[in-house]
Amino acid sequence: MKKLIYTFYICCISFVGHAQQTPAINQSKSILIKEVTIHIGNGEVIENGFVGFENGKIIEVGTKTTEKIYEETIQGNGKHLYPGFIAVNSTLGMVEIDAIRPTNDLNEIGDFLPHIRTIIAYNAESKVVESVRPNGILTAQITPRRGRIAGTSSIVQLDAWNWEDAALKSDSGLHIFWPRTYRRGRTSRGEDPLVYDQKNYEEEVKDFNRFMREAGIYQQKTNPKQLAYEALKNTLSGNQKVYLHAKEKRQIIDGIIALKKHGIEDIILVGGDDAHLIIPFLNENKIPVVVSRPHRLPNTDDEDVKLPFRMAKKLIDGGLLVTIDLSGRMERMNTRNLPFYAGSFAAYGVPKEKAVQMITLDAARIIGVDDQLGSIEIGKDATFFIAEGDALDMRTNLLSHAYIQGRAINLETHQTKLWKRYMEKYSRK
Repeated sequence: MKKLIYTFYICCISFVGHAQQTPAINQSKSILIKEVTIHIGNGEVIENGFVGFENGKIIEVGTKTTEKIYEETIQGNGKHLYPGFIAVNSTLGMVEIDAIRPTNDLNEIGDFLPHIRTIIAYNAESKVVESVRPNGILTAQITPRRGRIAGTSSIVQLDAWNWEDAALKSDSGLHIFWPRTYRRGRTSRGEDPLVYDQKNYEEEVKDFNRFMREAGIYQQKTNPKQLAYEALKNTLSGNQKVYLHAKEKRQIIDGIIALKKHGIEDIILVGGDDAHLIIPFLNENKIPVVVSRPHRLPNTDDEDVKLPFRMAKKLIDGGLLVTIDLSGRMERMNTRNLPFYAGSFAAYGVPKEKAVQMITLDAARIIGVDDQLGSIEIGKDATFFIAEGDALDMRTNLLSHAYIQGRAINLETHQTKLWKRYMEKYSRK
């Protein structure tokens, strides 16, 4: 039996160790892409346009013929060019196979873990990372999940040898998971399935406030080094974004008020299933929302079954800055569906180009990389892709080219290889 278990373990590790394709080389010549429909990322569209890029940066965008001589020209033939999509609140590269503990770097033990850094655990050779790029997802925010204060997230580009190469912006945001104000009854323990009040909610909030006060006092004195308090230095000085993970109305309000009392102003709400109930409060406090993905059930029996699909429009119409939260069941594998989540929001009222903007420029603004990414503008990174048609529709989101910082990346994955292999099998007579 031991021999069987050992053999299974070795096979699994061998599978995990099979790396993705070699990262692309740096851009070595100037490239012009012409005769494409350019979706700028800010809501604008340029018909029959061109994009020129050199040394990893966009140097020209327009509709008229360029006078510059480029070393390579790509005919777009009416295809669609989009900024690379940005996966916010993702755990890509943190877990390879859920059932194999050695491949899981997602969780740590403890409640207050501001010193935990996801960037050093990011696996740039993950086969899951490889699988999202053919749908246009070229950048991701890698986020921790465990603890009341879970640690810091970092922004990575998805074509790299290792985490150092991947990092675009390290430790850019602190993630706080606010206590739940209620829970559902567990029928397995004989509890009523109706909603239960969370009896220890007030105590958990007190523990959080106590920790933050102690961290504030620590910053003002000369003390022996305490790693957790030291890690909050940038947060408390206003140099780091704070992502508040909260769904319920009371959770959201209590969390924002508490963070403001501790001097934290740059707050982003993640989840926000009840955010549509408090839009004026969120506007007053200038809180962007990373809204839960639409392909889910409502949280309560009396909610409109289509509310998850209509949520983005409600928040955008309310004047809020919005992108899409990828957390939830099968979240790493489902990251590939990011453009189709945006497409679902578009089907329920969000204008199509605004839906594109949600996962490009608005996402870049929320995570603080809009000076580099999110739109097809001169001076920004040449991180974009060319699709056969509408990139928010799985029928036409068929990529022919993709670039990350000007590097032409390989869109082949282990999944496309298997598809071709078995298509060949079944095409034989």
